[in-house]
Amino acid sequence: MQSTPPVHKPFVPATESPAEFTLKAIITGSVFGVLFGAATVYLSLKAGLSVSASIPIAVLAISLGRRFLNTTILENNIIQTTGSAGESIASGVVFTMPGFLFLTDGVGADFFNYWTILTLSILGGLVGVLMMIPLRRSLIVQEHATLPYPEGTACASVLMAGERGGNFAKMAYQGLGVAMLYAFLQKVLHVIAEVPVWATQQTNRYFPSAQVAGEITPEYLGVGYIIGFRISAVLVGGGILAWLGLIPLLASVVPGEVIALQLQKLGYLNDLNVAGGPGGWNPETKTFADTAAAIYRAYIRQIGAGAVTAGGFMTLLKTIPTIISSFRSSFSKASLQAIETEEQLSEAAQTPRTEQDLSVRVVVIGSVALVALMAVLPQIPGDSILTKLLIAVLVIVFGFFFVTVASRIVGLIGSSSSPVSGMTIATIMGTALVFIGFGLTGNLYEPAVLVVGSMICVAAANAGATSQDLKTGYLVGATPKYQQMALFIGVIVSSLVVGATVKILDSPTPDLVAQGITHAIGSDKFPAPQGTLMATLIKGLLSFNLDWQFVLVGAFIAFVFELVGVSALAFAVGLYLPLSTTLPIFAGGLVKSIVDWNQKRTNRIDDDPDLGSGNLFATGLVAGGALAGVAVALLSVNDGIFNALASLTLEPALAGVLGEGGYMLLGALAFAGLAVMLGRVAMKRG
Repeated sequence: MQSTPPVHKPFVPATESPAEFTLKAIITGSVFGVLFGAATVYLSLKAGLSVSASIPIAVLAISLGRRFLNTTILENNIIQTTGSAGESIASGVVFTMPGFLFLTDGVGADFFNYWTILTLSILGGLVGVLMMIPLRRSLIVQEHATLPYPEGTACASVLMAGERGGNFAKMAYQGLGVAMLYAFLQKVLHVIAEVPVWATQQTNRYFPSAQVAGEITPEYLGVGYIIGFRISAVLVGGGILAWLGLIPLLASVVPGEVIALQLQKLGYLNDLNVAGGPGGWNPETKTFADTAAAIYRAYIRQIGAGAVTAGGFMTLLKTIPTIISSFRSSFSKASLQAIETEEQLSEAAQTPRTEQDLSVRVVVIGSVALVALMAVLPQIPGDSILTKLLIAVLVIVFGFFFVTVASRIVGLIGSSSSPVSGMTIATIMGTALVFIGFGLTGNLYEPAVLVVGSMICVAAANAGATSQDLKTGYLVGATPKYQQMALFIGVIVSSLVVGATVKILDSPTPDLVAQGITHAIGSDKFPAPQGTLMATLIKGLLSFNLDWQFVLVGAFIAFVFELVGVSALAFAVGLYLPLSTTLPIFAGGLVKSIVDWNQKRTNRIDDDPDLGSGNLFATGLVAGGALAGVAVALLSVNDGIFNALASLTLEPALAGVLGEGGYMLLGALAFAGLAVMLGRVAMKRG
């Protein structure tokens, strides 16, 4: 027999009805969704990572609301709810949809356009919100005491401590300003080197083609501080194994011509008699200018893809008990009766304001409408109406399953730890097996499988964020139906901008065009690790052209690290990404560990670390650095502006005075200074 949950008293009682679902709240939230969505696109394309936007949006909503908009706590909650959709939609899009570019023989390239990205983003986002409507009562209300929803609870704390909002926001704004200044010095004036490098030559007989590099940006430093020492150390460990272990080993035993043949097989080189490609192939000397870069593209990325796939599956397997309990709890007889009772009360207009959800009829009608849309929209691939209906049914079935799973998991461990990539991998494999079962094999159906995976990834990511938002609303006393309506709006508005940002960032700059690169995504500028992984997996399943030997090596590397108690997925992502990405992230984690050590030494522990000055300053660094990167990338697409920005560079003058090594050392010192500043801010007593 199920025990009666304790009576919950929201911050704003159900008997009060302050302003909530207002135009100014929706517009402000949409603006935040656009900004954080664009920043997340940039960060995810470069590093394959995203940072939850809910807490910073809540902080900024309070400061702007109190100073300029005169908003109530419930309006601030709507701002945060609407805005958080941007980050979750962007994560789901970037982790999957760039895969269209990497399918067999370019079969998916035509689907990588604005309208397809927009359509899949909106449909996936709507699935995530729709499926959460009937789940709110069982997961948020009935399990209030057992599912903490960490980010949602933290956001509620921020909103309820609104009188401290100015102090909270001050640190975030300072981080934003510092990051913008640093980015201007680095990306426009080039006073600070972008990627300092130390490397050994291929001719070194003891340690050939070893390389240590760091893309020393403020956003990476901030990300490292936020995720902490442990995760950042595991990430950089994967990079160290690749760039100081596997690459020097392969450089010692694999001839340059064999590496070039592998690059040609993968499509990176068209002709071995023509110079170019990753690493700078020289057909006359049969060598590479940068052997490490060539080996990374030829072998390490496939090994990393196998490791990430295995790590994602192991993460998913570990959550199977949670998945089973989620379905048992969410769809128990008591839960279904609660939904039915609430519907009856709502029809009689007796439901308290804080318990008014959108009708379950919205879920049913919305799901049917989504299936119908997917069956007729030209953006959905398929050679017949039956194939499109199969895709639609798979999206609804997998969506319902993984939205439930994602919501419960983030309730226990938070959105940042949710295994969305593992769920997406499982969706892609399940979809591929269904297609194979129907005889739909070959590269023609690769885009269709990726479409299902993309929408489920967006739905699961958005469901996690939606759950946190509904928890926040439950604590502060929001009206659930207004939050659900705000989420629908946030999904649509954010999708409009996320798709545009992805396409603009994919436009190659003149220097990339000169190298023969037609898509910036997939290049060293925007590696898009998860998208590449999804495409690799689909090709291997449907078109049977995967180098399984490298994939299996990666899988067993991940298995070994899981056996010894290390997060296989985090290590695998580090193995897949360049060391230049994970090393500066580790620097941020190292700063966090020093701050934590100092706080323990002085017996000063933050009551809520998420709201500490260090975390808020780091959030500002992430947002400022990412937004500056987006701005420079957007401007650089235009040839005239690109040339104007190039004329401002001080790199040749500084390198001439200091030497190349001195110029890189100057950049490293600037980054170290930024790390010291972050540490001092974090240790400062409030």
